[in-house]
Amino acid sequence: MVCLLVGSTPFCLAQQQSKKSLRPQNTIPILSSDSKNDIIDKAAYVVPTANQYAALQNEFIAFVHFGPNTFTKMEWGNGMENPSIFNLKELDTDQWCTAMKAAGMKMVILTVKHHDGFVLWQSRYTDHGIMSSPFQNGKGDILRNLSASCKKAGLKLGIYLSPADLFQIENPKGLYGNLSKPSRRTIPRPITNRPFTSKVKFDFVVDDYNEYFLNQLFELLTEYGPVHEVWFDGAHPKTKGNQQYDYLAWRKLIRTLAPKAVIFGREDIRWCGNEAGQTRSTEWNVIPYQDNPKLMTRFGDLTAESLGSREDIFKGKFLHYQQAETNTSIREGWFYRDDIYQKVRSADDVFDIYERSAGGNSTFLLNIPPNREGRFPDQDVAVLSEVGKRIAATYEKNLFANASGPRPLLDGNAATFTLLDKASEALTITLPKPQTINRIVLQEAIGTHGERIEKHALDAWINNQWTEIITATNVGYKRILRFPEVTSAKFRVRIIESRNTPALSNVTAHYYQSSPPQLAILRDREGLVHITPQQNDFGWKPHGHNATKNINQDLEIYYTMDGSNPGPNAPRYQAPFPTESQTVRAIAISKSRQGSIAERAFGILGNNWKVVGQDSEKGKHKASLAFDADPSTYWLSDNTGAAHFIEIDLGKQQDLAGFAYTPPSKDASGMIESGVIKVSHDGKRWQQAGSFQFGNLINDPTRRVFRFEKPSAARFVRIESGIIAGQSGSAAIAELEFFVSD
Repeated sequence: MVCLLVGSTPFCLAQQQSKKSLRPQNTIPILSSDSKNDIIDKAAYVVPTANQYAALQNEFIAFVHFGPNTFTKMEWGNGMENPSIFNLKELDTDQWCTAMKAAGMKMVILTVKHHDGFVLWQSRYTDHGIMSSPFQNGKGDILRNLSASCKKAGLKLGIYLSPADLFQIENPKGLYGNLSKPSRRTIPRPITNRPFTSKVKFDFVVDDYNEYFLNQLFELLTEYGPVHEVWFDGAHPKTKGNQQYDYLAWRKLIRTLAPKAVIFGREDIRWCGNEAGQTRSTEWNVIPYQDNPKLMTRFGDLTAESLGSREDIFKGKFLHYQQAETNTSIREGWFYRDDIYQKVRSADDVFDIYERSAGGNSTFLLNIPPNREGRFPDQDVAVLSEVGKRIAATYEKNLFANASGPRPLLDGNAATFTLLDKASEALTITLPKPQTINRIVLQEAIGTHGERIEKHALDAWINNQWTEIITATNVGYKRILRFPEVTSAKFRVRIIESRNTPALSNVTAHYYQSSPPQLAILRDREGLVHITPQQNDFGWKPHGHNATKNINQDLEIYYTMDGSNPGPNAPRYQAPFPTESQTVRAIAISKSRQGSIAERAFGILGNNWKVVGQDSEKGKHKASLAFDADPSTYWLSDNTGAAHFIEIDLGKQQDLAGFAYTPPSKDASGMIESGVIKVSHDGKRWQQAGSFQFGNLINDPTRRVFRFEKPSAARFVRIESGIIAGQSGSAAIAELEFFVSD
């Protein structure tokens, strides 16, 4: 059945009506009398709003974390930083936008206020921000610069205004949790010497902090726009006075002042459930809620492996369209720290996440933190440029452009679609001559028909018969199928399971010229370094096909240990080799094509270390597992709630420069978020070598590195826990490594 959108109404040659005359809606309630079949029918009619659909079309967008943390090298500030710490000498937002545009991004979201409460624009309602910094003698405005650069580059603009505000908490005159009574307030509150050009006014019954927040939202949405996304998170580094957020007031103001904006963290866009670039193999955007999502101020757990399966939606009272945003950072951490020790994702990594997220029914939100010179670092810019080239080279050319088959699927117009006849739920596409492909992109007509396909397959006509190439689950806005190269002149898409009559709008074919695989560099207990193709970096999850398995037979690996970049003239890796306290770099080369450089800094070898003290150890999780060169095992203390410690004898005196902490990846109950490290010559008299803090461990449980301000000579080390992530009473360490001075 062939259909075309006329206005917002689908016109079909043989219009089919639901037995209950369901119509497409953003939210559909589930009645107590609904059967399971009724619920499935309803799920097939839940559709995105116009703003949500426009946000999905962005596909690849940027996050920019910038502020005092850029200069303190902390992930979360404490709200007590002196604004003078933001000692920015120059700013080049044009360079940011040029790099983002080169990557193929469509929008950038700036953290105009992070949890520390420091603002990056000239707000009328606080002096804790850029107006009190040395930057441009207090006259600078990061958001104004970025807004102007976005307009020149053709990028959309979004803002992240943290609801949490540690400055307002810690300041004796702060408004957060000051126990003020809600009363009628006019937004914006007039400031005599800086009147607003906008004449729009609101009356809300709110307390002091919500008034403050609404006033700042008003500034942002009337003086820097248009704004296309307002980003809120659920972080609560510290609370006070049982402060509540009046989200419904925020929502009304946003909907009025930024009518094209989507709201992250509430009913429009949702968190994917992690900050590591992981994706679900099946990401449904039609998900169940127990209360009306239009009225709720907080949502439930979004970290489950499945959110919108049949079993999931049977448990809901409302079905609502809320798309996922896959957010992660190009660097280790959200803020810039340095160009030496802070790990940067490779182009392989970023391109892989792009295909899994934008090609997995979600939006890819990649953070790029500017450095202390107000620019994106060169290494990050190079990665963005390479990713943009790969996206363009792969997806700008449609190998089905001259194919014959259902025209609505092949015309490149998302407004046309084909309804599949249930008697033969398959679509055949024929090419004038055989083509070699390894990517297929599918899209459903979700704007009018919602998400319906639950399982599908791709077949190719090979040796005079249909051969199944790949199967996958849902499609939604977009599904990118990745598979080994296949050459044929005829392909077939089969719908195996669906919630209602499938409505496909686009099918395109592509070829990706694969690069040699990323490499993993590991060291075993005996000190031997192993270099192998990477299969599990930054939270990789298979998405129909693990693209990194396409390893050429002539693959060669080269490595260096002197700080130089490896190439064909470097030593060739043929067998594990010994190393201690060195940085190993490696590269894979195949048919003159080079992969990304992998790097791993190794500390001193721990095969002769001994545990000389610990406060406790729980069950099989012995203290010695904290340095057994196996990150799948870990030390876990008792759940006493008190500070925990482990003491280690390194076997001999060392000049220590820092350490690496790897949390257990499968147990969030003991991740050490902050603490102190002490050193000793005799194991009795201790001296503090540093105080560390790691952010986002639960959402991104990766190896973290802490460098001492100055080297410390010691034979014994002691790690004492401070804050445990998730307010756990236990402490856990999967791996500890110690680095020596150069």
